[in-house]
Amino acid sequence: MESNNKEYQELNSFREIINLIRLNVGIILTIGLTGLIIGIVYAINAPNIYKSTTTIKITKPQGSILNSPLIPEFQDYGSDRFIANEIEVLKSYKLREKVANALVDSFKISRTKDTFHIIVDRAGQKKFTVLLPNEEIIEKLGKVVDIEQKRGLDIVVINAESPSPKEAAIIAQSYATAYLELNLEYNRKQLTAIKNFLAQQREEKLSELAQVEEALRNYQEQKGIVQLPEQARTLIEQTADFESKMNATKIDLTIAEKTLNQYKSELAKKDPNINDYIESFATEPYIKNLQLQIADLMTQKDRAISSSKDSRKKDEIIKEFDAKISDLKERLNSQLSVYRAGILAASPDEIKELTKKVLDEEVKYQSMLASYKKLKEIVDDYDKRLSRLPTSSIDLARLTRQQSAYEKLYLQVEEKYQEAIINEQSVPGNVLIIDPALVPIIPSKPNRPLIVAIGLFLGFGIGFGIAFVRSRFDNTVKTPEDIQNRNINILAWIPQIEGLNNTNKELEFIVAKKPDASASEAYRALRTRIKFSKIDKENLKTILVTSSRALEGKTTTSINLAGSLALANFKTLILDADLRKPRVHSIFNEKRFPGLTDYFFGQSTYEQILRSSGINNLYYISAGTIPPNPSEILGSTQMESFLEKLKKDFDYIILDSAPLIAVTDSEILAQYVDGTILVVSANNTEIDLLEKSVDILKRDSISFLGVVLNNFTYRSGYSSYYKYYYYYANPTNGSKKSKVKA
Repeated sequence: MESNNKEYQELNSFREIINLIRLNVGIILTIGLTGLIIGIVYAINAPNIYKSTTTIKITKPQGSILNSPLIPEFQDYGSDRFIANEIEVLKSYKLREKVANALVDSFKISRTKDTFHIIVDRAGQKKFTVLLPNEEIIEKLGKVVDIEQKRGLDIVVINAESPSPKEAAIIAQSYATAYLELNLEYNRKQLTAIKNFLAQQREEKLSELAQVEEALRNYQEQKGIVQLPEQARTLIEQTADFESKMNATKIDLTIAEKTLNQYKSELAKKDPNINDYIESFATEPYIKNLQLQIADLMTQKDRAISSSKDSRKKDEIIKEFDAKISDLKERLNSQLSVYRAGILAASPDEIKELTKKVLDEEVKYQSMLASYKKLKEIVDDYDKRLSRLPTSSIDLARLTRQQSAYEKLYLQVEEKYQEAIINEQSVPGNVLIIDPALVPIIPSKPNRPLIVAIGLFLGFGIGFGIAFVRSRFDNTVKTPEDIQNRNINILAWIPQIEGLNNTNKELEFIVAKKPDASASEAYRALRTRIKFSKIDKENLKTILVTSSRALEGKTTTSINLAGSLALANFKTLILDADLRKPRVHSIFNEKRFPGLTDYFFGQSTYEQILRSSGINNLYYISAGTIPPNPSEILGSTQMESFLEKLKKDFDYIILDSAPLIAVTDSEILAQYVDGTILVVSANNTEIDLLEKSVDILKRDSISFLGVVLNNFTYRSGYSSYYKYYYYYANPTNGSKKSKVKA
């Protein structure tokens, strides 16, 4: 049972939608076609947009900071997050600025400047070659470039759009190239810093070497050629060797310190407290002692090698010291492994790699520092030994030592500098351009069929929406159900009379002019239902026809109801009791007077006011002269007596009265008649007025018969009724008229 009710409700809802469309088909079609036309016009006039695409592959960096991602602050090595970080770099202002500069350069060297659209000012449509300011170009790039990651891959696609296919390709390629350059810049950042530092040291040491050589040459010229003894030359050579090593170690120590400070700076951004924790491990007494022992053995090894001239003995010395140094390094590495495991275990996953680098660099720095201190001790010792030489040889010995030391140091710095250049250029970065941007052949936008379809869809959607809103906020009577649902009896619903309008009134008397019309059938149905609306049919002779307000069709209903009664061989009279705006006489093309009021005032006889309509059994009495007091006349005993007189002469008397809400005329007449009909107009009469009018008629009399729904559209309201009326009312179908379906 519940299933049947649900199906019935769904069917009713579907019917309501169909009826809504039918009732508002004009609005829906108009707005829908308007949307279609707008869509077509826009599709025709929309400029072509071309899209060029370049594809790049971004690999996760490995190893040291030299291969770190472009944004060092993010050390998350999950692919999705890493690629998301890189996409933000691609969208950054800095990168767009680089692209804008590249586009401006391309524009300046291009011979076909009119192919550019995005970066030029086309507001005036004349100066095609005027570049936009850089800020505007940068802002526009953010709108015409789309960057996305292919799901699950380390592939990023850069799409650039422009009315010019060539410009679209240039923008996409410039983005990829600028990102590649920026990536290399970040990846080579540390090596570049080292290279620049070594270049500075190279120039300084070369200058210092030149100064020492100049000082030595001047000294020799002033003092003459002074020959140093063999012992002094050996001492100078050894001193110069250790001094150059000490200075080289100092340079390495400076580089290590810079690298360590950068690591610490990056780590501090993630965990400010961990640096002190790592430094305490690296400077732990046991580790520090091992580092000092290793540095001491290395310097002893160098001194032993420099003092020995026997090659076999040198090999033995090297082997002996290497064994000791190797043993100490194993002990150091073993202890560092324990410390490293402890530190990394306590570090969050996202900073473990950076923590390891800081620890290793800290240990490296402390080892270099220990070596530097030991070398400095040796150099200081050799200086003391040089000071014991004869006075005449000391100055020459020192200058010779400096010249030799600076020469060796310069060669070492030069070697390191060249190595740094090679290392910098050998870093490939982690970005690879897979597919370069190509000049598109066909436009990607607009999708003209889709635009037309959207215009059509939106047009009809808006049209239906307006119809729905109108229906929801429209408080007028539309269908018979609107009346029945309020427990008001409905006698009939009269369809719109085709061809009837304000300028053409000929078909208003439809039952006489066109008896085969569906409206004529409806009036005959009304006649039948009125006859059987009361058990005591003999007392139903005077029928009042009124409406809530004007222009609802009460006069048309009165005329056609009376005509249908006359055509059924009932002697019928139409009495125009609308003493405000009478109209019955105009339907018969006659004058208004003499009429009812003229008879009451004794100016005309009964025979003079009673007129024949030209149709058998149908007569009418016009309103006559408009009185100043219609309500008093209609409510007089004279009016009541006049109706009694008419009952003797006619089978039915149809009274056309003034609207009910505006004046009290109809309320008064309702007291005297046998039955009252309220005419309402579909899509015109408000439901509130309908209910109020029915309440008045039921309150003041018991003669209320029901409501007639006028101007009802069968086609939109009930298509099945329309087909029924059409089939039985059209004589060309060859069928006989049948009783109207109730």
